[in-house]
Amino acid sequence: MEGKLSCKKVKFLVSFLLLFCGLTMQAQTFTLSGKVVNKNNEPLEGATVVITDLNKGTSSNYEGKFKLSVPSGNYVIKVSYIGFRTGYFNQVVQKDEDIIIELVSEDDVLDEVLVSSIRVKADAPVTHSNLSKKEIAKRNLGQDIPVLLNYLPSVISSSDAGAGVGYTYMRVRGSDATRINVTINGIPYNDPESQGTFWVNLGDFASSTQSLQLQRGVGTSTNGSGAFGASLNILTDAISEEAGGEISNAFGSFGTRKHTVKFTTGRVNDHFEFSGRLSNIYSDGYVDRAFTDLKSYFLQGSYSDDNTLIKAIVFGGSEQTYQAWFGLTAQELAENRRQNPYTYDNETDNYWQNHYQLHWNEKFSDQLSTNIGVNYTRGKGYFEQYKPGESAADFNNLIVDGSDVIVRRWLDNHFYVFNASATYTIDGLEIIAGGSYSNYTNDHYGEVIWGSDLAPNVNIRDRYYFSDAKKHDLSSFIKTNIRLNDKLNAYVDLQGRFVNYQTGGLNSDRVPLDIDKDFNFFNPKAGLTYQLNETNSFYLSYARANREPNRNDFEGGNTQHETLDDFELGWRLATDNVKINTNLFYMDYTNQLVLSGAINNVGEPLRETSGNSFRFGLEVDADITLTEKLSVKPNLGLSTNQNRDFKAPIDGVIENLGNTNISFSPNVIIGNSLVYAPTNNFQIAFLSKYVGEQFMGNLGGRISDNEKLEGYFTSDLNIVYELKTNKIFDSIVFTGLVNNIFNKEYVDRGYYYFYDDTWTTPGVTTTVDGAGYYPQATINFLAGVTLKF
Repeated sequence: MEGKLSCKKVKFLVSFLLLFCGLTMQAQTFTLSGKVVNKNNEPLEGATVVITDLNKGTSSNYEGKFKLSVPSGNYVIKVSYIGFRTGYFNQVVQKDEDIIIELVSEDDVLDEVLVSSIRVKADAPVTHSNLSKKEIAKRNLGQDIPVLLNYLPSVISSSDAGAGVGYTYMRVRGSDATRINVTINGIPYNDPESQGTFWVNLGDFASSTQSLQLQRGVGTSTNGSGAFGASLNILTDAISEEAGGEISNAFGSFGTRKHTVKFTTGRVNDHFEFSGRLSNIYSDGYVDRAFTDLKSYFLQGSYSDDNTLIKAIVFGGSEQTYQAWFGLTAQELAENRRQNPYTYDNETDNYWQNHYQLHWNEKFSDQLSTNIGVNYTRGKGYFEQYKPGESAADFNNLIVDGSDVIVRRWLDNHFYVFNASATYTIDGLEIIAGGSYSNYTNDHYGEVIWGSDLAPNVNIRDRYYFSDAKKHDLSSFIKTNIRLNDKLNAYVDLQGRFVNYQTGGLNSDRVPLDIDKDFNFFNPKAGLTYQLNETNSFYLSYARANREPNRNDFEGGNTQHETLDDFELGWRLATDNVKINTNLFYMDYTNQLVLSGAINNVGEPLRETSGNSFRFGLEVDADITLTEKLSVKPNLGLSTNQNRDFKAPIDGVIENLGNTNISFSPNVIIGNSLVYAPTNNFQIAFLSKYVGEQFMGNLGGRISDNEKLEGYFTSDLNIVYELKTNKIFDSIVFTGLVNNIFNKEYVDRGYYYFYDDTWTTPGVTTTVDGAGYYPQATINFLAGVTLKF
């Protein structure tokens, strides 16, 4: 009996030990390391390596190497890199593993073809953020691109109608749209004359965006207008290997609705692909009657073989929006924040814009490739406005003094662009040389379409002002990336830009505007990246940018160009569960044209020369995996933004106010995304944004409290669920978005005006100041369903 018991004890002990060892093996973690290379065994730096089952990932370093700590198991490793096909690799992990992953070059992915000359890679000494198609789609329910970028570091977005549809705006590091360079497939999108970007003309363009990169500061040399706060380059849809399509419908508050149809033939006969999109977005707006009606399209056809890619793209559409440009006074805001002071039924903006792009990429060898892009943009439109009791002189005597009048003010423009670049790479050396030429013409004119008392012999649509404009923009650049040793990379970027702007005739106030001005700019940039180890890297860069005045600046008498010297110092940390990007920036301006806070008679912001000014700040953004299902993505922007020795006329005397805050430049911007993903096809994200107080003028609050805009905090809730199906559709995606979930009443944008009548009426001192405000929507929702097949 004793022997039997002993034997049983031994068996039990052995079984227990075996079970314990098995459990220990299951709980034990191993190191999965590897190297990502191309077919020539060259390392791919900055490749994204993700284990989908664990929702864990990292990036390859300058040697293409990566490292992850994982428990034992059988995993699918997803590896992606710009210009290469995304690879999926099965890997069994029961011990420490070291693997080689070879990615196949994807000539048909347009990242390398269209934007490689102006985008930067992960290790470049340029402060930047990337956003993929998948990330964009999570909140793409009809709101414009600035709103979709709202949670990137140092970004603030706003809209006239208050709900993120229609006329929307974006500022980066306090710089407005006229100072943010925007390109689409490398083609400049900023209006050459106003230098602004009008997203209302790109309805639902996010649905045709493959990826985008936002570079903060001067960034790398690009095409088009100078980048004084940031540059945003957008890459449109890549070629699809398989035929398919999408039907997407979304509905929400304020009568908002979005309808989108997409299709692709997939690759036909191994060479051809044709795809497209049709969209309609409508919203009544949060502000009363501030409706938006957007119709848009996107079509592309492609041919590709082993060494050639030719792509033709046509996109555009039309927009109609009701007037909400002038916001509300403080009294109107207090009475009813949703009211609209305008009562004329057709106080609307109407504009049509069509873009035609052709791109040709030729690969001559593994070392040399070229790209050519041509573009023609046709734009035309008007806004209609009712004006009571007007002076005859203001309308070329087409009306009798004191008459009511309805006018249409037109823009009629043509924009031609030619881009070319060549890339040469060999043994740690990359050289990119390129250039761009654009020719822009625009007619500005106003028509009287009705008057309560027209002058004799006046016909409807007679013009009361006209001016034409021409702008030529030629630029060339050469960029060099050099690997100095295993840890140190150098970057040099030299650009020359040559601009001529001409305009003649009368502006809308019938004031002569005759300009013929040349600008010649040299914009050098340089930087170093130091890879301390596999997880830490540092960078240091300097960049200079020069920028010519826009049409409104010339009308205001500002004819000098601006200069910016941008210094950036950054640290990047990348581990299995934590990614942190930290940078200090110092932006030193000479003759900076800052927003005065005032607006003109079509709602466009006016600017004034601040002399010398600077921005100094700290930016931090992180991606932290807390558990396999929970992650947090915070970002922080702290800055001081100052005009040096700012001077202003006060009580008939020009006073030096010392250092004052630059308008629309908050010292604190904080964003955060808390993401819970219990499964691969279900995600809940809680998004928060805090923007500190800011001044709408440059007087530093010395004259009136009207100049200050209070800080605000808002939060959104975003839910995405994808249902895989076996019949008819590949999947059905349900998306929900609750904006401003805590129902905060806030204003994120406004304008401030100040003038001293002493200068116009000698002996009489009258200081005039006031403000306008753009209220944003309280709690509201959007919900959508996308059918993929």
